[in-house]
Order: sequence, then structure tokens, then C-alpha cells
Amino acid sequence: MPNHYHMTIAGCERDLPICPLNDKLSIGAFVIFGDCELTQACATELLKKAPEFDYLITAESKGIPLAYEMARQMGAKKWLLARKGAKLYMRDVFSVEVRSITTDHVQRLYLDGEDAALMRGKRILIVDDVISTGESLAALEKLVEEAGGEICGRMAILAEGDAQERGDIIYLEKLPLFHPDGTVLG
Repeated sequence: MPNHYHMTIAGCERDLPICPLNDKLSIGAFVIFGDCELTQACATELLKKAPEFDYLITAESKGIPLAYEMARQMGAKKWLLARKGAKLYMRDVFSVEVRSITTDHVQRLYLDGEDAALMRGKRILIVDDVISTGESLAALEKLVEEAGGEICGRMAILAEGDAQERGDIIYLEKLPLFHPDGTVLG
């Protein structure tokens, strides 16, 4: 029974641990935290495919290193973050509900009013590490739209499951889903 899935992503070879979601489905765990080489390579490759944009936004937390590195590589002074909790320093906060495949409960994403004001009338690129069910993506889209931003693109390092068939997502590689025994789902 395999417990890792070998992939090449942006020229970097990695073994993703296979983790059970439930008794019928497992996923390949893709975590870029701490992996500077992979984060830099993925940011470079995504920027080559990115449409023109004014700001990029991601949701807390696994998209943070990617959004930072993409912004750094293009010389941007600012990128935007939808938080999982409102912080004391945030003003005029608004939020939306989100359910993610890797989280067992409903969450909310929060956007600072100052960041929302920056988005008004601007081209916003949504980025994330993995897009799977599209729930997190939909929540980010709602935040951008409520702020008056124009979504110009949706990007991820990996597309998993049904997200692979969506024509509106730009991604680098497909990540399969797995049976509980670690074999690729069919």
C-alpha cells in the first residue's frame, strides 16, 4: 500500500503523503510551508501564466507563502490576505462562509476594509496552493466581488478532483484523489 505519491511540480520532485479524508477517500497532502525551493519555483511558473492584475489575494493559510513569493518576484509592494479570523487591527471588516475539503467544520474568511478599498475597480488575481472542491475559491470570489474588485484570474499550484476540469482555473499540475489503500482513484 503506497503511503506517498511522487510528483514533479515546477521542476521540483516531491513525495506527497497520502492522508485519509474519510473511509472512502484519501488525498495527497501538499504543503509548501518551509519549502523555499518549491515555493519560488511555483511562483515563477505561475507568474509566466498569469493574466495582468493589479493585486493578488489568497486565503489564510497555505496560500500565504505563494502569494508573498509571487508578489516579491514581480516587485509588488502589496498583496492581499483573507484571514480566518478578524484581528483587532482590522477595520470595516466583512466576511463570508467557507467549507474546505481539508477542514472538518465551516469557517469564515475576513477581509480588512482598507484592503477592500484597494480592490475597488481593480483587477484581482486569486491564488492558492491547491484548488479541490472550489469552496475556498468561491469564498474568495465573493469577498472580491463584495469589495468591488474585478476577478481577472484564478490560479493554483495544483488542481485536485473536479477542479481539474474547470476551464476558469490556471494551474501547474493535476493532483489525483486516492482510494483508502493509497491507489489512485479512477
